[in-house]
Order: sequence, then C-alpha cells, then structure tokens
Amino acid sequence: MRSRKGHFTAQSFLLRCAFLFAAANGFAQESSTKTTSTPASAPALVAGPSAALRDALLAACSQTQTEFAKFLTARNKEAFSRLTPAARVALMKRFVLLNEPGKATASANPVGRPIVRCETPEVTTEMQIGGAELRDNVAFLPLDLRDAADTTGENVHVITMGLVREDGEWKLLSLGVLFLDLPALEVEWDTQEMETTESGAIVALKKIADALEAYRQTFGRLPESLANLGPPLHGAANGDAAGLVDSDLATGQKNGYGFRYVIVGASTLGAPAKYELAATPLQYGRTGKRSFFRDANGVVHGADRRGAIGNETDPQLK
Repeated sequence: MRSRKGHFTAQSFLLRCAFLFAAANGFAQESSTKTTSTPASAPALVAGPSAALRDALLAACSQTQTEFAKFLTARNKEAFSRLTPAARVALMKRFVLLNEPGKATASANPVGRPIVRCETPEVTTEMQIGGAELRDNVAFLPLDLRDAADTTGENVHVITMGLVREDGEWKLLSLGVLFLDLPALEVEWDTQEMETTESGAIVALKKIADALEAYRQTFGRLPESLANLGPPLHGAANGDAAGLVDSDLATGQKNGYGFRYVIVGASTLGAPAKYELAATPLQYGRTGKRSFFRDANGVVHGADRRGAIGNETDPQLK
C-alpha cells in the first residue's frame, strides 16, 4: 500500500497490535475441522459479521470511541474503557491505518460486498470486506485495504479479520489467527502513548495561558476560574463564558491530565495581576508521570511528582 507520512503501513499495524500467538494457534487447531463457506447472497452474512465489521471500521474511521467499543468482546471492552483517551484513539487508528479522524461512508460492490471509505485531508483508504468463512460462532473475513488513489490495485493489502458471536452479536476477535487481547496490552499501550499525552498537557497549559491573557485584554481582569474561559451554552461570548478554550479544558480535565488555575495575590485586575497553572496526570503511570507547573512569571517546570502537583522548584522545561 502506498505510504503517505506513515499513514499506510500494514507492517506497523501488525507489530503494534502484538497479539497472543499461543492462544491463536490453539484456536486454529480446534476449529480446523469445522470450516464452511458462506455464499455472498446469504442473508445471515449481510446482517451478521460483515455488517458488524463494516460498522466497526466506520467507527474506527471517525474515531468514535463509544461506537467502536460496541464491537469489542466484553473482556476487551472493559480493558478499552481503562485505556487513556490517546491509547483508545491509537487503537482505532490501527484498524484504518490513518492518523486523523476521517469522513466515513459505506457502500457495496456489484455483488453486495460492503465497502468502507475513510476520507481525510491527506489520504483516503478504501476497505472492501469479502465473504465470511464460518467456524461455529467464529467468522473470518478477508479485508482488502488500499489507498483510494491506487486505481491499479498494485498495492492492495489483504488482511483476514476474525469476529466472534458473543451474546448473539458479532464482536472483533482477531487479525488473522492472532487474537486481540486488550487486557494484556493496556498498560503497554498507555506507556507508548504517555509521551504524547505529556506533550499534550504542555500544549494545553500554553492554550490556557493564551486564553487567560486574551480574557484579561478583553475584560480588564483575570477570570475567577477556568470555567469562565469555556464556550457559552447560549448566545454570544461574555465574561462568564468567553469561548476561549474548549469545554474539556474549561472543566479542568483533558486527555488524561487535570488542570488547576490559581490567582496569585489579592487582585485580579489589570496587567499586574498574576496567576499560576498546574497540570497533573489523572492516573499516575497511565496517563502520564510528569507534573507540569507554569509559575507566575510564565516559566514552565516539569518533574515526576508521582501524581502530586508540581511547583517552581522543579526543573525548567527547555
């Protein structure tokens, strides 16, 4: 498949998912004697595993976490809920090989096979789901992935997706015979995403500081709380809801970090008024290790405080 800025890398999809080989081999041996093929026209296929895989890919394309979780087994769904937001998004990215949310659409080819198209500003993937091979309550479906710009089909990648029927519904089970096991991987994935989460917290501190200065210039004083920086529920922006940050930052929690804003001194009026900002991981060791502190002079510090709030004695960030 054509590679654009690392979006299309089937090898990275295989490597980063890191599934359980032993369980997969055992299952393959157990199921090998009960293989049947389902014809393309079978109604059960249209309403069954093909439709479930189609809808899972649509959710992964748009990075809709609640919808994607519906297609995970109960065990994996529970682990998915414990992943950091960044790790959950990273998992969905691996299913469509795209780094950013896309516009998801579904159609069918002339013989009725589902086609999922995931369009982003930089690249568009097209995924065609083949006929299901049923093994009792497990279905294996070939998935053809290609860059939509590849009209010749020279770089099509075929990946076999496994689904299992759980409580009457089809759930994502595997990539080929390699089983998806989120409980075994959740800590590892959180660790992989921790650097990104910490960097995001630093960026968020700057966004808050910029919003505070914009608020000061507009209203001649500092706001009483971060909530005053958030979007208004109705009508135009005002001193109670200035519309300077998104609703997550206004609540003081975003992407695994909690944010605290404190006015330094007795006055909130004018340029002399100062403030401090702090960002601490909501789950130490999972959403981040370092705590960040922006002092009254605008200098940002960072250190591993084991989840406690940082201060101006911590090392300055370069």
